[in-house]
Amino acid sequence: MKAAFYTFGCKVNQYETQALIGAFLADGFQIGGMQEACDVYVVNSCTVTAEGDAKVRKLLRRLRREHPQALLALTGCYAQAFPDIAALVPEADVITGARDRAALLPAVRRALAERTRVVDVTPHVPGEAYEPMRADVFLDRDAHQRTRAFVKIQDGCERRCAYCLIPTARGPFRSKPLADIEEEFAALSRRGCPEAVLVGINLSCYGIDCGLRLYDAVELACRYFSRVRLSSLEPELLEAMEVERLSRLGGLCPQFHLSLQSGCDATLRRMKRHYTAAQYVSIVEDLRAHFENAAVTTDIMVGFPGETEEEFEESLRFCRDLGLAKAHVFAYSRRPGTEADTMPDQVDPHEKALRSRRMIEAMEESRRAFLLSQAGRTCSFLPEREVGGVWNGYTENYTPVLVEAPLAGGVPVRIRISGFNGSVCRGECV
Repeated sequence: MKAAFYTFGCKVNQYETQALIGAFLADGFQIGGMQEACDVYVVNSCTVTAEGDAKVRKLLRRLRREHPQALLALTGCYAQAFPDIAALVPEADVITGARDRAALLPAVRRALAERTRVVDVTPHVPGEAYEPMRADVFLDRDAHQRTRAFVKIQDGCERRCAYCLIPTARGPFRSKPLADIEEEFAALSRRGCPEAVLVGINLSCYGIDCGLRLYDAVELACRYFSRVRLSSLEPELLEAMEVERLSRLGGLCPQFHLSLQSGCDATLRRMKRHYTAAQYVSIVEDLRAHFENAAVTTDIMVGFPGETEEEFEESLRFCRDLGLAKAHVFAYSRRPGTEADTMPDQVDPHEKALRSRRMIEAMEESRRAFLLSQAGRTCSFLPEREVGGVWNGYTENYTPVLVEAPLAGGVPVRIRISGFNGSVCRGECV
């Protein structure tokens, strides 16, 4: 039997797909690509936006047309957040959610054996435990991935921002035990992986349910990897004392993705975010003071209900002044079940598109300015892919660099960044 997997959404979903692949391999499945003829196709869904839901359904329709005899499995956040709606998706033969990932394989086996449809979405409950899972099998399948591994250490969110369904899809805060984290770190390190990216649904809240802090997991990671990165962080939870402690860990990369959403305080209040624009700036300045040549990236939403032209302009000015290394800009998308969905003064779609374009243009300028500022710097470069004698890789602060030299993949070298061309820098070995 052969199975293929497709992942929508965040790094946590990518990690969980790898864990599912490991389970299927252990059960005797071969793993194929989405373009191959397979017996089973698994779609790991995201539900951050309505557009994301539509893409999931579109892919399932295409797979059914192209592979009418195959078993199609829908899993992940879309099914968890909207179990009744997901159950009506006619193309899906198996439907499971985001809580109990281990339930997917038995459901697939049952559907194959009995030729029956299986719908099994386990609801979240207060105080539920962290689901054990490992995702290191991919190191045997993809040589590129030996340079960087995602390690999920946290799940769930209870912040309940006005626009967000994640608490419904992912449930309460829960943290992976340190002993389990160390076991996974050790396995990845033994297999030669030089870099780990710690991921979670609300990574800043790691340990909140068990008397630990994010620092504890990062300090442990730095014992096993020469480079450690953090995925998206909620800025208000990154306290000054925590920043100072993290800065003393030599392996932590100076790259921080701090979710902003808006640079306007009035909009932030309606969003039910837990910081002001001034507090965000203070956190960014603290990071830059403690980490040399730090890269700060973010997410920016435009067109939230009630956002006036003046509020958008305030957010635009704020974001321009931050000196961001990169920003993901997106328009607000209505989600049934969220507070924002019923708010008055919904912004016209055409206006949201115009604001998106303006913010994207501004953030592209910030990106170019950041990459230009890297010229002349000497830094560590981790080669990842080689094409025609040119290596593509990243520096500690995740600056993309091309280096033409006889290098070894996954082995860091010292380079000097010699210039910037388009969307990538060029470097020379020193």
